[in-house]
Amino acid sequence: MTGRPAPELLPPSLRVRLALTAALAALVVALLGVLHAHDSEPGVVDARIGAAVDGAGQPWRYAALATDFLGEPAGAATLVVAAVTACLLLRRPRAAVLVVAGVGVPVGTTTLLKHLVGRTIHDGNLSYPSGHTAFATGLALVAALLATGRLGLGRAAGTSLVLGASLVAGATMGWAQVLLGAHYPTDVLGGWCTALAVVPATAWLVDRTAGRLPGRTADPGRRQRV
Repeated sequence: MTGRPAPELLPPSLRVRLALTAALAALVVALLGVLHAHDSEPGVVDARIGAAVDGAGQPWRYAALATDFLGEPAGAATLVVAAVTACLLLRRPRAAVLVVAGVGVPVGTTTLLKHLVGRTIHDGNLSYPSGHTAFATGLALVAALLATGRLGLGRAAGTSLVLGASLVAGATMGWAQVLLGAHYPTDVLGGWCTALAVVPATAWLVDRTAGRLPGRTADPGRRQRV
């Protein structure tokens, strides 16, 4: 049995661009955290955006509730289990690891930052940054990275797919959080940027770890008999 090396989860062609994006995102997270530390009221931008979405009709609230459910434990677990199962059926165990780590690390990071920043909403609930938004963005980033590698996309197309997917997922979940009053808009921005900051590094670490494991460098789905 011989095999070719498994495709890297973080395509080499995207490393520099995503590293720069991650650094900028981390800076935004830090600046917003300092700006809103221990706040319990919306900022000027938060108030304006909140007023713009306030009073949405009932159909929009139903859509927001359905979106919000995907970030709740039951909904999130369903999405993760489905994604991991798909990876294992395709014989991509490294990708399955990234699915779990790619959503777990952003959510864990937002939980830590909430306690460090101490911003609250509605009776003292910690709000910055949004864990729901970080989860949705992280899952979209993972899916886009795997698709980029699977399809062999170049630098421009791969970057567009990864950033576009993260923007759509983050904006959709963020809209739901603001509409439902669960988060301030800047909480949503912080959650989106948290995922952008940590998911590429997580993919890189999974690649490096898997590459050092003996007998794990070959992609089982690509092995051939000789």
